[in-house]
Amino acid sequence: MSKRKADADDTPAPTSAPVSVSTGGPLHTRQSASAPPAPCRVVLAAEVAESFMYVRVYSASCASRSAIKVSLKEKSKSPLLVSFLANDDPAAAKYAEWTGKTCVDAGFRFELRRCSKQELEDKLDEANKDPGVNGIMIYYPIFGGTQDAYLQNSVSVKKDVEGQKKGLCHTYRYNMYRNIRFLDESARFKCIIPCTPLAVVKILEHIGIYRSILPEGNRLYGHTITVVNRSEVVGRPLAALLANDGAKVYSADEFGLVEFHRGTGIRLKQHQVFETDTKLEDALRASDVVITGVPSDKFKIDTALLKDGVVAINFSTAKNFRDDVKQKASIFVPSVGKVTVAMLLRNLVRLEEYQDAHIV
Repeated sequence: MSKRKADADDTPAPTSAPVSVSTGGPLHTRQSASAPPAPCRVVLAAEVAESFMYVRVYSASCASRSAIKVSLKEKSKSPLLVSFLANDDPAAAKYAEWTGKTCVDAGFRFELRRCSKQELEDKLDEANKDPGVNGIMIYYPIFGGTQDAYLQNSVSVKKDVEGQKKGLCHTYRYNMYRNIRFLDESARFKCIIPCTPLAVVKILEHIGIYRSILPEGNRLYGHTITVVNRSEVVGRPLAALLANDGAKVYSADEFGLVEFHRGTGIRLKQHQVFETDTKLEDALRASDVVITGVPSDKFKIDTALLKDGVVAINFSTAKNFRDDVKQKASIFVPSVGKVTVAMLLRNLVRLEEYQDAHIV
């Protein structure tokens, strides 16, 4: 797994102090007449992640935090995530420490296993075969290039929790792009999805962009979305997921734009990729949702190009939107990191369930 910076944007921005108005009854507040409220609602990743960390992670039937605590007590052992650190990068070590703390705080077991580059393949093979290990992740880069790709594809399909990065194994990656959502014919066991793309999907569900009145799989039909990032890590999987759910997606990188969608009337079973002459500026003007993931502070979306009421989401560690985006957007999500971690832990729980059921 590549290292990520901590999310600096997960703290609320200061707001103007409300003015108290005495009415003889309950205390009411109003905004100062000279400072009308901004039209934008800022949604923090922590707000979205909490519902998964405390309600949905261990059981879909859990209705309260107390129910989760009971569920944890009933387990003889909580799921175990094993992470491998085979480089000398202090930033990677720091991220490994942060990941471990997050896991332990959420009730999971976590082991950081340090080894040399030359030992990693054998150590990975041991973890793949160890029935006590429920999930595996690796902090990249190790060798770089094709050797790292080989290691990524060497993680067992039973334990590939690291969908956030390039570690997503072939089975799950194939199913994701083919819009195959379950591992079994009874549609009980869902495929593992890369953590960061899945985090963005869950944020869109949380803020109501997904239309629950429509059938599952079509709930983005009618939405136009631009994703500024087409990496194999996040941007391309994200565009595929959104298009498979019915959206028309403009996928942008330094080489231009392509369209991801399921054709006219979403008649196709899965998304296809289409060439387009549309420019980024025109795609932004047409989009209901704009999602950015450019790892450079120098890249900024021109707020003037955005549609009034746009939903703006940034998954990069860099700030790809200008400060005035909140004057144009209806909803702004400055970072997604905490939701990504929640999805990683959710993947870990599912993998443990699949292992117990001998599904993979």
